[in-house]
Amino acid sequence: MTNANVKKIKSTEIEFKDRLVAVNRVTKVTKGGRTFSFSAIVVIGNENGVVGYGLGKAKEVSAAIQKGIDDAKKNLIKVPVLKGTIPHAQEGRYSGSLVFMKPAAPGTGVIAGGAMRAVLESVGIKDVLAKSKGSSNPHSVVKATINALAQMRDPYTVAQVRGIGLDKVFNG
Repeated sequence: MTNANVKKIKSTEIEFKDRLVAVNRVTKVTKGGRTFSFSAIVVIGNENGVVGYGLGKAKEVSAAIQKGIDDAKKNLIKVPVLKGTIPHAQEGRYSGSLVFMKPAAPGTGVIAGGAMRAVLESVGIKDVLAKSKGSSNPHSVVKATINALAQMRDPYTVAQVRGIGLDKVFNG
């Protein structure tokens, strides 16, 4: 996510909804027996173009989730959402995961699986066609999806960068 057009957002003035993507139980074997610990990956968003993800680790599930929410508030990005869908097709990659997203007509719904669905719904996207390829590890899929969304550009930004009118962006 070292993209120039990624807009960081302050978390203080926004109301978020959080979605738990995955909880992982980790066991450490010591001479006293087994010690369990939990890690949780959480996605938060205001369902209006702002999304972030976080990882929390703790001895209890609820504490891990809370830490994940706090971590997610530290790395929020702004995503352009046009008429309930994304502005253009986009690929995102992180580690072994590759995700592909395409805009969809109104009424299509969120056609995406698992971890991708949580991220896209948190952003506030209502209609999108998405495919996750490669690794299905929830951590990698979430990061690849956020990477793809961070690369999105709305037509106004494209027109500004090219120095042309908004109608020329659509008509070529």
